[in-house]
Amino acid sequence: MSVDSELAFFCLLIKHGSLSSTARELNLTPPAVSRRLSQLEERLGVRLLNRTTRRISLTSEGEVYFESAQRILSDINEMERRVSSSRAAPKGLLRVNAPLGFGRSYIAPAISVFSKKYPDVDVQLHLTDRPVALPDEAIDVSIRFGDMQDSRLIAKKIAANRRLLCASPAYLRAAGQPVHPHDLTQHQCILLRQNEAAYGNWRLSRGKQTETVKVRGKLSTNDGEVALNWALEGHGILMRAEWDVAKYLRSGRLIQVLADFDTPPADVYAVYLERLNLSAKVAYFVEHLRAYLDQHADRPSMDQSNW
Repeated sequence: MSVDSELAFFCLLIKHGSLSSTARELNLTPPAVSRRLSQLEERLGVRLLNRTTRRISLTSEGEVYFESAQRILSDINEMERRVSSSRAAPKGLLRVNAPLGFGRSYIAPAISVFSKKYPDVDVQLHLTDRPVALPDEAIDVSIRFGDMQDSRLIAKKIAANRRLLCASPAYLRAAGQPVHPHDLTQHQCILLRQNEAAYGNWRLSRGKQTETVKVRGKLSTNDGEVALNWALEGHGILMRAEWDVAKYLRSGRLIQVLADFDTPPADVYAVYLERLNLSAKVAYFVEHLRAYLDQHADRPSMDQSNW
């Protein structure tokens, strides 16, 4: 007899309150139920029940066993329900948060495809560059860049991404090409006030050497599209995600600067609460995003092998 069947048998016995009632429920004889109880007690090495001809009562060890058995069986039922639901077709309301620019360019089109594929899921898309606090706000999945620090959250990488430094040819003709990170202090830099990143601190590395440069510029904004347009119009050097500047680098409207240096990674993550880890709608949506971005990622060379 397996452990979970022993637990279920004992809980049923307590529920009915007598060997005879339990025997009728299990379609067994009372002696068979008594033998089964005796085998359980023999295996455990303790007496679980005090028996009389008419009733049974729990011993102190039996109370501990009964309380634990109820909790374990409840946990098993919940686990089976959650695993079963993860295999079911997704349905219900899915609330998604994403950054403005990336949300418009990639997440919204991905949701369009997802909605046609899974018509039983209603999707609400909320775009904002302000990070949402998942435990406190009504969001199921949040799309974020960079590493997550909150241990209460699950973060699944759905695409690789890097930030590039770039400027227009006109600006570089007038101001010159920086050749070392420190040269950025002599340039006009277009600053983005987004998320909680240290404002105006650009960290660049090559090999094991890392340098943090405090950059300045006459123009700053909290909108990535505005900053990109300023860079295209020749106002300075911009640090921006590769997916946002790829087509302009290919066309020559922007030129990458300090290409030999790396900036902190900005990989794309789908972030959600741990309790949603087995949610069918979340699991299907995250996997859909990963596949969609793998097919539609825009890179300067259109080489997607690193995604």
